[in-house]
Amino acid sequence: MSELGLTILGICLIFLATSLGSGIVFFFKKELNGKLNTLFLGFASGVMIAASIWSLLVPSIEQASNYGSYSFIPAAIGFLIGGLFLVLIDKLVPHFHRANNKEEGIKTHLKKPIKMFLAVTIHNIPEGLAVGFAFGAAAVINQYSSYIAALSLAIGIAIQNIPEGLAVSLPMVNETKSKWKAFLYGIGSGIVEPIFAIVGYFLASNLSSIQPWFLSFAAGAMIFVVVEDLIPETHLSSYPHYGTWGLMLGFVIMMILDVALG
Repeated sequence: MSELGLTILGICLIFLATSLGSGIVFFFKKELNGKLNTLFLGFASGVMIAASIWSLLVPSIEQASNYGSYSFIPAAIGFLIGGLFLVLIDKLVPHFHRANNKEEGIKTHLKKPIKMFLAVTIHNIPEGLAVGFAFGAAAVINQYSSYIAALSLAIGIAIQNIPEGLAVSLPMVNETKSKWKAFLYGIGSGIVEPIFAIVGYFLASNLSSIQPWFLSFAAGAMIFVVVEDLIPETHLSSYPHYGTWGLMLGFVIMMILDVALG
């Protein structure tokens, strides 16, 4: 497959995986049981942590070699800026966290399903950016192996997007009383991923001098989501050990993907 083909595949894959996961709602008569839901949350956390390290932070440091002994600066500062970016979005976008029954963002009269939808959509932004930045970096390096490494990141995120899509659509059935509406909400939450992936791709490929900052920015945003929302949600459940083992499994799978393909 050509480099362009790999890029298109990677960007489409993350959206298709979310859509696939959302479609599973038609085969469920009730919500996920607590153990499985906690396992999925932990798994997503593990994938995102491993992806942040091997696919984003390590390349960020490597690509900042012109900084000499200070090559850690773009990784460190970009990482923190990524976290601050998510703080800003949390403060501005109205959304609802179902696990702790908590609302955040600007106060509005939006209905609860919309706020639940926005909560997950926010989480998908850094995932899309991460994939876009990775393929943008590959375009600058212009080596086939770098495209394969970017594809490994997209595959890892796509794997965790399947249960994530289901986790979005299932609760929506109770709120909307319609599996079709719940399915569409799930698809909608994933649309931001290819959109921000394209944005990330063009930023990273056209502003190559600050590429290390982009990569670490995406890593910081993803880690913020993990620490702020996903891990606490696993420990709000009655089965925290399932979340822990899910995280370890997700971390190992993403690490294997990145090392094997990267």
